[in-house]
Amino acid sequence: MFIDEAKIYVKAGKGGDGCNSFYRDKWNRIGRPDGGFGGNGGDVIFEVDDNNQTLLDFQYRQHFEAASGTHASSNHKKGRRGEDLHVKVPPGTLIQDAKNAFVLRDLVKNGDSVIIAKGGEGGRGNSRGREAMPGALGEERTVILELKLIADAGIIGHPNAGKSTLISRISSAHPKIASYPFTTKEPVLGVVKVHDGVTIVVAEIPGIIEGAHEGRGLGDQFLRHVERTKVLIHLVDIAGWEGRAPLADYKMLNKELKAYSKELTKKPQIIALNKMDIPAAKDNLKKFKKGLPPRTKVYPISAVTGEGVKELLEAVYKKVKSVKK
Repeated sequence: MFIDEAKIYVKAGKGGDGCNSFYRDKWNRIGRPDGGFGGNGGDVIFEVDDNNQTLLDFQYRQHFEAASGTHASSNHKKGRRGEDLHVKVPPGTLIQDAKNAFVLRDLVKNGDSVIIAKGGEGGRGNSRGREAMPGALGEERTVILELKLIADAGIIGHPNAGKSTLISRISSAHPKIASYPFTTKEPVLGVVKVHDGVTIVVAEIPGIIEGAHEGRGLGDQFLRHVERTKVLIHLVDIAGWEGRAPLADYKMLNKELKAYSKELTKKPQIIALNKMDIPAAKDNLKKFKKGLPPRTKVYPISAVTGEGVKELLEAVYKKVKSVKK
């Protein structure tokens, strides 16, 4: 199960109370203040862990609380600091405050971390001649976690364009493949070997339909994953399965990308025309090229037979490499 959004409650530890104590002996009947300071409460820290790929764990646990600091004691003994709570999240996790939708941090790569709730300060003891104070409460807040997949390239296209077949051919990923639309209901990641010693990460984005930017067909949820990719592989069903118009599908999807975010239209696109093994594809290929600007490069392929796939991957790798530079 792929979970890409979660809402959780976090609470930092309370500070330990300061001690109100007086040292007395036979030479000091009045007493000397010797109460220690309470320990600080633990922080709630979110950090990236490459071993996590989804937010599934947060479906079963929505409350996180760090340890409180211990109370102080006499003879200037300070309380022990509460242990921090480290919450592991996958790379590409966006953390928002649920109350005002303010973005607290975007955790992208392994090792990124942020303190989301600060522990309360320990209470002051009376050892400095002042009245002892209780420890302060730790911060608490409700946050929304939103996961956006990080990949070198993202395969986008209309439902049933052959995205699952393509990613299963070029990688070890094995999504469900069937002859009906919306077979893939969640993004799929695959590591693709371009040639010896060279690999790229490719994400299959579930089918995007007209009105996706408004949430139709869960399109807004799928489009968020496109934001993290460096290059887009725009897969078009050039055979016109079920009477579809390949050029119209191509233009519709680009329109949806622009409506969702103008930044998506700036991403490099590589046009892959799939299902060239079907007889109708050759005639549709000529019509499709006429509807594109002059010198627009397209890659006719067949994800079923493997025709043209090697050339496509080389083009994707070169584009990813140039974007990284």
